[in-house]
Amino acid sequence: MLCALALEIREGNIGVETKPDESPVTKADRACEKLIVEELQRAFPDDGFLGEEGAARESANGRKWIIDPIDGTRDFIRGTRAWSVLIALEEQGKVVVGFAHFPSTGELFSAAQGEGAFWDGARMHASEVQKKTDALLCCNGLNYMHRYAFSKELIEWQGDFWTVRSMGGCLDAMLVASGRADAWMEAQAKPWDLAPLKIIAEEAGCAAFSFEGADTIYGGNYVICVPALADEMRRFTARRES
Repeated sequence: MLCALALEIREGNIGVETKPDESPVTKADRACEKLIVEELQRAFPDDGFLGEEGAARESANGRKWIIDPIDGTRDFIRGTRAWSVLIALEEQGKVVVGFAHFPSTGELFSAAQGEGAFWDGARMHASEVQKKTDALLCCNGLNYMHRYAFSKELIEWQGDFWTVRSMGGCLDAMLVASGRADAWMEAQAKPWDLAPLKIIAEEAGCAAFSFEGADTIYGGNYVICVPALADEMRRFTARRES
């Protein structure tokens, strides 16, 4: 029902507007968040909510659903297949369940704490790549990288990877979680962008942390990578101005 709604709106006038933070929003973003919240409220009346398009309710039981009705709104607008629907459950401050669904391709990535990560129902795992020179790096938010102390060294640093790609936040993160890429760095992200990606990646065997090296989805940026590259990624993204 949710996917059908988004795809139906995509075929008509999607009603693009610009939010105060300069990010785009469409009719589909708002309609899909409304539908998700209504269904979750019906099923879990005591749970809280945090949604990109304004859904917010305090939890009565320590559980909070974190929702991005259309992650990759620019991709949705331009008609690429990189947009997704993201839903996660945070319990007592820890993400314990996550879903990332790509309506244009029908792919579903999911995970629950201690239960593993799955791609269309099949168990998935991070790659076993051990070296930077063998690794595929995904790098998103290039237009925000100038904010960080490492920005002047970014191109040279990336040159040591086997190759570098930049196809979309959730898409690239799921490439890492499913073993098709080895590291992902995202310069600009909100909790609803990251919550399901964190649990899916960790259950697939990846390391996940903010540029500061912290275990948080509230830091404004993120890294997901195979364990062998975690120290390298932390050293680089946590750099300070000299």
